[in-house]
Amino acid sequence: MTQDEIAQPSPQPAADDARTGVRALPRPSAGLSPARRWGGIAVAGVGLPTATAVLVELRAQLALESVLLLYLLAVVLVAVVGGVLPAVIAAILSVLLANYYFTPPFHTLFVEQRDSVIALVVFVLVALTVSITVDLAARRRAAAVRSRLEAEMLARLAAQPVTDQSLTGVLEEVRHTFAMTSVALLVRRGEEDEIGALVGPPLAGRPAITAYAGPGLRLVAEGPELFAEDRSLLNRLAATAARAWDGQQLAGQARGLAEVDRLRTALLAAVGHDLRTPLAGIKAAVSSLRQQDVTWTDTEQAELHATIEESADRLDDLIANLLAMSRLQAGALSVHVVATAVDEVVARALIHIHAGDIHVDVPDNLPPALIDPGLLERVVANLVDNARRHSPPGTPVQVSAEVDPPSMVLRVSDAGPGVAAEDQDRMFAPFQRLDDRTTGVGVGLGLALARGFTEAMGGTIVPSETPGGGLTMTLTLRLAP
Repeated sequence: MTQDEIAQPSPQPAADDARTGVRALPRPSAGLSPARRWGGIAVAGVGLPTATAVLVELRAQLALESVLLLYLLAVVLVAVVGGVLPAVIAAILSVLLANYYFTPPFHTLFVEQRDSVIALVVFVLVALTVSITVDLAARRRAAAVRSRLEAEMLARLAAQPVTDQSLTGVLEEVRHTFAMTSVALLVRRGEEDEIGALVGPPLAGRPAITAYAGPGLRLVAEGPELFAEDRSLLNRLAATAARAWDGQQLAGQARGLAEVDRLRTALLAAVGHDLRTPLAGIKAAVSSLRQQDVTWTDTEQAELHATIEESADRLDDLIANLLAMSRLQAGALSVHVVATAVDEVVARALIHIHAGDIHVDVPDNLPPALIDPGLLERVVANLVDNARRHSPPGTPVQVSAEVDPPSMVLRVSDAGPGVAAEDQDRMFAPFQRLDDRTTGVGVGLGLALARGFTEAMGGTIVPSETPGGGLTMTLTLRLAP
């Protein structure tokens, strides 16, 4: 927007916005509002004739100089009310009235005395000078108030700590300071501008104002046109918005690094324990089998071999989960969604589980779902394993499926202690084992992988309370066309 495009609307006095606490800035150089200007003209048009009518009755007792001083007082009042233009009108009207009614010969505009001419000329010059001086003083006072408010505003914004709402606060400041409808910070992404932050309704058309905020950043707003003197403040607020944006980006990166550090610490702590346990079992079993001075029975050898196999399976599952989580977090998970029968996937997931530990109600006549068979098998296996570990002894885990158009719903329920509502979302975090109160095996990746795999297939997983007590995991999957 060029300087020629900036309109000159009427200024508004400083006032507090009750909703936001933002104070509107006075307009020192745009002139008074039309209402005040017309008010000054009305004061001149009504007050001067009224004062003249009163003074005419006292004409015998008043000298011309006294009358002119009273008129000068009226001109000053008009200047205070309406500014310099109404004051000039009042000065011209006053000198005409003084000439017509108080300068001999009366009721004419002819002046017969040289002293009267000098008095009238001096009156006009003084009245004009006073009017301009009063108007300049008002403008300078408004400019001083404006500068103070600008400094307070920028200092307040600069002193605020960086939070997720810092940029929104700056945009709200711009919105209410300049009476805008919508304010947004645009971020350059390649050849297009994206909205980094927005306050107010969505941008509808060509912005009324736009300001450079920084490399790849622009501040735009829709609303009334700006005053010329507002451009400087707008540019400073745009720079403040850019700093808030950069601060939020750095804060986000810091949170990401902190999360990575937390995950790394949790990984080292969990893996350090959960890797050592099966390795210790394998080492002990192998060392026992290698002893030359001990003769093991067939049963004892089978038990040691079983220990080795079980520990190796645990290591394999742990490493597989860690690799899968790394692929999920890196966005490198390979997903191949095809129409698949859910009962077949559930059967493969539960093939190694004792039949007494689980009750399956997945009809074989269900329509196929759009899933990745390998991922869904891992999801079901992880959910069932989690449910078994928390179910009371002798209580089977319930696995059921049904069609709820346009989706397939798969539920895994247990009768364990359940999970409090405030912890249900947190238990899906990687390496989270409900404040590490559990003493079982695992690094807390099963539920995190289950949610990640399910969402990668376009489904959802939602925890809820099992009727009668326990936890139910509900998977919602897309049906095949």
